[in-house]
Amino acid sequence: MLQASLGYFINPLVNVLLGVLFLRERLRPRQILSIGLALVGVLVLTAIAGGVPWVALALAFTFALYALMRKLMPVDGLVSLTVETLVLTPLALAYLGYLAVATSREPLGLRIVGLLMLSGPITTVPLLFFGAAARRLRLSTMGILQYLSPTLQFLLAVVAFREPFSSAQLLSFACIWTAILIYATDSLRAAQEYRIEVLEPD
Repeated sequence: MLQASLGYFINPLVNVLLGVLFLRERLRPRQILSIGLALVGVLVLTAIAGGVPWVALALAFTFALYALMRKLMPVDGLVSLTVETLVLTPLALAYLGYLAVATSREPLGLRIVGLLMLSGPITTVPLLFFGAAARRLRLSTMGILQYLSPTLQFLLAVVAFREPFSSAQLLSFACIWTAILIYATDSLRAAQEYRIEVLEPD
């Protein structure tokens, strides 16, 4: 869970990078600094812990690429989510069929079946909102809105599940948290300047 939270902390900064590479969005100096600090955080964890945090990096880059595709697709969130669901449905059914054959479990109770049925709308509604936001916002702006989930994951990992949290991880997270703080304050400052220009044109 700590690796997952690290990945989602890095993800917004990867969004910024992809926005520059594919959408020609421009970076301000503090944004460049924040991306550099995040890279330092990953390198610190790799060097001290003795291994690349592949889970974190895979989460960060795959979700950022997904956001980029949603940004570029000329359809609304509902249509794209429907297509994604139709594509994945045969794979999900095949996996459920495999589990039914490979395992000998007792039938699920009504409570479990109800929770499984609720997982559909609980997953779909946030994805619809995400798809709508992806088409309306700059890709780099979306980054600042995605810190709640990794923060909760981090707290669950350390407080609830008591996963080991080493000094290497602390140093890595500190670099990334500093990068996020720099990026967030720079985004707020830029938004305020833009608001002033709009309200008080020359």
